[in-house]
Amino acid sequence: MGRAPWWAPPLLAVQFLTRLPVPPLAGLTPAQAGDGLARALAWLPLVGSLIGLSTAGVFVAAGLVWPPLIAALLALAVEALLTGAFHEDAVADFCDAFGGTAQGEEARRIMRDSRIGSYGALGLGLLVALRLAAVMALPPAMAVAAIVGAATAGRLCAVLLAAAVPPVASGAGMAVRMAGAPRARLASALLLALPGTIPIVVLQPWPALAAGMAGLLFLAWLSAFLRRRIGGSTGDCLGFAAYIGQLLLLLAVAAG
Repeated sequence: MGRAPWWAPPLLAVQFLTRLPVPPLAGLTPAQAGDGLARALAWLPLVGSLIGLSTAGVFVAAGLVWPPLIAALLALAVEALLTGAFHEDAVADFCDAFGGTAQGEEARRIMRDSRIGSYGALGLGLLVALRLAAVMALPPAMAVAAIVGAATAGRLCAVLLAAAVPPVASGAGMAVRMAGAPRARLASALLLALPGTIPIVVLQPWPALAAGMAGLLFLAWLSAFLRRRIGGSTGDCLGFAAYIGQLLLLLAVAAG
């Protein structure tokens, strides 16, 4: 049968966004895995919340021993180990591909290249530094809610971009494998994002609203940009959207 069991989509989302072993998935047929991965799109925000909880937990625990800067760096390092620096890799690839004037297949080829160039190194370094600085600017209790909310919102941005921009025909990554009727998953993704975003919305309603507006404007710009430059989206584009989405929330809360 090609239909994945009910438990497969959330576990596939965990497997996709993290390096955690998920043994039950080994028993799925290729058809079931493909069906489950398409439906796993809706679970990305909730898995993002769990990743954010782990990052925030390390930040709090490390803060009992070390100064906030060291605690924040350790938290980001542990997160990178947990996720395999999944979105950071996408950020570097995206910046390398679009830092210059490349378009179409040339830009997609650059994104597929495992090497990192000057645009990728600078873009990734600046964005990670901004994320670190934003966390450092917050009181510890607020930082916990902001880290979790940002991790959730970032993955929701990836879902929204997947729904708005079809994958390029030659793509072979996340944008293609999760392209199974993404618009039908939006309501579920929004619902599953609530546990991770409600605390920061309650604690900082106006910064959260500002971040939401900025996120929608960013996604509208990115959608038009991708259609013009490469004719669609790729997995690296979705990962870049996720990283910018979480950074926008952190910056808004730090400004508020």
